[in-house]
Amino acid sequence: MDRRAFLAACSVAGLGVSGVLGRALFAATQAAADQEFFVFVHASGGWDVTLWADPRNERRGIVEPGSTDNLDTTPIKNWVDRKLDEDTNTFEIVQPKGCNIPFGPGIGRLVERADRLCLINGLAMNTVSHPDGTTYSVTGRHLVGGRVVASSIDTMMANELGKEQTFPSVSIAFPSSYVGDDLDRRVVPLRISNIGAITRTLTRSERWETSADRDAVTTLLADEARELAKHTQYPGALNGLALQYDALRRMLGSGLSEVFSVPALKSAQPSLDYKARFAGNAAINAAFAVEAMKRNVIRCTSLAMGGFDTHTNNYRQQPVVQQELFGLLHDLLGVLDATPHPTKAGKKLADHTHILVVSDFCRTPQINVAQGRDHYPNNSALVISPRFKRNAVFGKTDPDQLLPVPTRTFSDGARAFTPADLLATFVSAFGVNPRKYLRDGEVVPEWLA
Repeated sequence: MDRRAFLAACSVAGLGVSGVLGRALFAATQAAADQEFFVFVHASGGWDVTLWADPRNERRGIVEPGSTDNLDTTPIKNWVDRKLDEDTNTFEIVQPKGCNIPFGPGIGRLVERADRLCLINGLAMNTVSHPDGTTYSVTGRHLVGGRVVASSIDTMMANELGKEQTFPSVSIAFPSSYVGDDLDRRVVPLRISNIGAITRTLTRSERWETSADRDAVTTLLADEARELAKHTQYPGALNGLALQYDALRRMLGSGLSEVFSVPALKSAQPSLDYKARFAGNAAINAAFAVEAMKRNVIRCTSLAMGGFDTHTNNYRQQPVVQQELFGLLHDLLGVLDATPHPTKAGKKLADHTHILVVSDFCRTPQINVAQGRDHYPNNSALVISPRFKRNAVFGKTDPDQLLPVPTRTFSDGARAFTPADLLATFVSAFGVNPRKYLRDGEVVPEWLA
């Protein structure tokens, strides 16, 4: 039985991914995944899916579509007029020849790479709270008494595949969490507000000692820790200390403090748009991800981009914010296509980099009195990964109110997809048993390549 057949059997039977056979198959898949890289993106605030993932260009039920009555179409690159009524135009669906996914105009330039996208619609959020929706999207669990009770997806992947990396997980304003007993302390996400914080952390003054002096002292401390570990009944802590000193040597001795400075990143990746109003900082973080992957010093880069919380003037801001986010992803894919994998000869980073984009929830179908849209318990997610189906869309919402509808039968019956299903399927694609981290959710084999 191959991995995909096994996952299908588990999903139908509701067995999850446990048992001796399951552990063996996951171990085999995981062994082949130790040179993969991950980029996780949080569209902070809750995006309007009617403008990109689940396009609505007619008045139906309570849906008020984007139109020339409520937005300025000038900056929207994919806008093509479609008659809504006598005096008003809405947009034509964006779906180039050969594209299986209907998009709204907010998809921007990313539509040019639609053959690489896997879109999940109709995710049931069961919440309209920003903290809860954000946590649910990245952990598969709701908050309990205001507390995060599970690890986030970046921590899961770092714990499985990134323990030996210099940076297992760097989290830049992303809602990362580290919760659970079966976790290595080395994979606690390095949570920072901006890339400049890393540069400051790695900078060392030359006033009192040289780099060679520091390297000699760090080497001595690492060797001493390993030697002491040989003579103790519990060597784990001392060996861990030695690993930390070794990692410090690599960080300080490889020029990372210079490479990960903002000016150096912009110079190294000039094709990314650092002047974008909303995505400029995210572009710097994306450049960091590429440069870190090139040097094989990172496993997971997690970043957030704001601007999606549009309770007022929704249509004035959402299309532009979406264009910038998806434009950044378009450019990032171009860079990954052109960048060699650091350890796999003849391969590009794009062949082994996996991108997951989520948000808190979506926005209401109807416009409020401030021309904005509020919180709504539906969602969409985007996966760009060689291990997921490409040019494919799954899940749906009802035509009138934009709420998730059941599209599949799970072990607990017919229901809509949930973030827990998405995360369970994502981790399973890399040989990770979802039950190690996720209480809920089932693998959806049809999403996998």
